[in-house]
Amino acid sequence: MENKEQVKKVLIDLKQEIEPMLDSKSLVSDGILDSLDIMRLIMELENEFDIEIDPEDVLSENFESVEAIIGLIEKCRN
Repeated sequence: MENKEQVKKVLIDLKQEIEPMLDSKSLVSDGILDSLDIMRLIMELENEFDIEIDPEDVLSENFESVEAIIGLIEKCRN
């Protein structure tokens, strides 16, 4: 899936040390991404995917995994 590779690239560009943990199902719960990382990630995702993430969608579960982030992107495109 094209989006999956794009999301992984955005995450790695944001935080290089995240690469070996990208398949984790708990990026937020395990402390891999903190609130500042999420805010930076939102800006990068909005630029990369030409979307606008609604403040009500800024929930930790939407950033918990690559798959969750892809789901958020797809929701914002609809």
